Amino acid sequence: MTYDIDEVDKKILTMLQQDARTPFSKIAKSLNLSEATIHIRIKRLRNEGVLRGFYADVDPERAGRGVLGFVLVKAEPRKYDEILKNIVSMKEVTDVYDVTGEYYALAKVRVGTREELAKVLDNIGNIDGVISTYTMFVLRIVKETKILEF
Repeated sequence: MTYDIDEVDKKILTMLQQDARTPFSKIAKSLNLSEATIHIRIKRLRNEGVLRGFYADVDPERAGRGVLGFVLVKAEPRKYDEILKNIVSMKEVTDVYDVTGEYYALAKVRVGTREELAKVLDNIGNIDGVISTYTMFVLRIVKETKILEF
């Protein structure tokens, strides 16, 4: 279900995506609104699930997780839910997507070394019900963003 975002909400979200620590007073001044109005709008955006949280943007490379891979997983349909639970529980797996096509799931994996990636791939491949995996090792990131543009 979508929430109707107006122009003021879009401006607030844009500012918070650039710096989640931006004080409400600064947002209010920039938009020529009261601080109370900004507080109410941000609270509503959080309650509606549009604004899910405030996070630090950590550089994976500098934090020792510079090796990135994507793993496509083919699974036995009856065991798929349990397979997903196992994959989601792995700390090296940052994102999991239920996808269409030949494969059932796509997992984004961030680790520090190629050897660590190999271990994660072995762990995924050994989950009961996994039929096969197909892995793509990322050579370079051309574009990666967490910011939605409005």
